[in-house]
Amino acid sequence: MLVADLHCDTIARLLYEGGSFKENDFMVDLTKLKKGHYLLQNMALFTYRKGHKVPEKETMRLLDKYYEVLEKHKDELAPVLCFDDIKKNHDEGKVSLMLTLEDGGVVFDDLAMLRNYYRLGVRMIALTWNFENGIAYPNVIDNDLYHLEKERGLTEFGLAYIKEMERLGMIIDVSHLGDKGFWDVYHHTTRPFVASHSNARKICKVARNLDDDMIRAISQRRGVIGINYCSAFLKEDAKVSRIKDMIRHIKHIKEVGGIDVIALGSDFDGIDGDLEIKDASYLPKLEKALLEEGFSYEDIEKIFYQNVLRVYREVLK
Repeated sequence: MLVADLHCDTIARLLYEGGSFKENDFMVDLTKLKKGHYLLQNMALFTYRKGHKVPEKETMRLLDKYYEVLEKHKDELAPVLCFDDIKKNHDEGKVSLMLTLEDGGVVFDDLAMLRNYYRLGVRMIALTWNFENGIAYPNVIDNDLYHLEKERGLTEFGLAYIKEMERLGMIIDVSHLGDKGFWDVYHHTTRPFVASHSNARKICKVARNLDDDMIRAISQRRGVIGINYCSAFLKEDAKVSRIKDMIRHIKHIKEVGGIDVIALGSDFDGIDGDLEIKDASYLPKLEKALLEEGFSYEDIEKIFYQNVLRVYREVLK
C-alpha cells in the first residue's frame, strides 16, 4: 500500500540535532520511508518565530537543509513542483518530497515574499502555528489546548494572502488556525484546502481538532484532513498514541464527511511520547488494523494516498 503523508517536522530536527536523512533515530528517514512504501512525504519548514530575532532567516536555514537532503539523495528522492512530478518520481523509483511551511507568517507581511516562497518550491502553507501573525490567529496559544479563537480570524492581509495562494496554485492548510479563521478561509476561497494534521473534536475535545461542521466544510470543498498521530489529539489525557484511537477518529470523520475527506498527517518528528505507529516504517500496521475493522482495500487506498493525490491534482499547477 502506497503512503502519502501531509506533515512531518523532520527537517527541523536534522538542522538542529544533526544526523543523516538516509538513516537516523528520528521518525522519518529514507530507509523508513521505503520500508513504509511511501509515495510522498510533505516536509514542513517549521519556524518557531518567537524563538528567533529574525525568524525569516531561520526559515532560509531550514530551506537550505531541505535542499541539501534532496541533493545528497537525488537518486532516491525528488521534489514535487507540479502534480505530474509525483508519477514521474514514482516511475523512476524515487520517493517524492513536497515542501511546505508551518507558520505562514514568515513573509514580512508582503505578498512578494509569498511569491518568492512559491518560486523556491513551497506548495503548501499552514497559515499559523501557535502564535498570532500578520495573517490570522491560532486556536492553541501557549499550550492551551482548549482555547477556541472565535472572534478574530484572517486579517485584511490574510485575506489577500489566501487569494494569492489560490492564484499561484498553493494548498491552504488550516491546521492550527482559529475557528473564525477557518470559516474565513472557507468563505473566501473556491478551491480545495486541507487540515494537514488535525483530528475530530467530537472524539477528542481539544482546540487543534475540527468540529463536525468543519469536517463537512472541508469535505464539501473536496479537501482532506490528515489524521494526526499525536496522543493528545487522539484521546484526552492519553499517554500512548494507539491505533484503535486513530481508527475511532477515522470512523467518525468518515461518518460525518465521507471516506474521500480522510488522509494521513502524522506530525512525525513534531510529536513525542509512546506511539504504536512509531515511525514511517510502521504504516503497514495501520493498514492491517483498518482491514480488520472492516474497511475495504479501496477505502484504505483513499485514506493512505488517493485522496491526497486528488487534491494535489486539482490545486497544483
